[in-house]
Amino acid sequence: MPENNIYKNILYVDDEIHNLNSFRAVFRRSYNVFTASSAKEGKAILDENTIHLIITDQRMPETTGIEFLESIIKDHPAIPRILLTGYTDINAVIDAINKGSVYKYVQKPWSEDELRETIENALKIYTNSKNKEQLTEKLITTNEQLEFLLRQNLLS
Repeated sequence: MPENNIYKNILYVDDEIHNLNSFRAVFRRSYNVFTASSAKEGKAILDENTIHLIITDQRMPETTGIEFLESIIKDHPAIPRILLTGYTDINAVIDAINKGSVYKYVQKPWSEDELRETIENALKIYTNSKNKEQLTEKLITTNEQLEFLLRQNLLS
């Protein structure tokens, strides 16, 4: 069972509607599942919602999963990415890692337990990254306050 995690909005992009429906049926009780049947729909969802994890199929008609992931890195660099595919193509794996900043490559048909564990691990990474950002911001603020107090102390 997933940990109680505030970061749990998942976007799944796949051109096969039955895959989207299966994913939603399996994971809807644990996560807020957003689905898109194309990269264009996926981008629209990303623009309108806060997404914490992206899962995409590799082989889609208009664009590959890797091309989709590569196209969103600039606007959504911190979101972990998982690539699903029914094909074993070493070049796709290499591109996924190098171009799409993919966290994990999962073969179709996916095992529910394996995919659930992969999702949880990716969300933990996202959570840790966000926590690190917040702590860094607090540290910077505290440091600025201490420097101000030190200057005030030196002036008096």
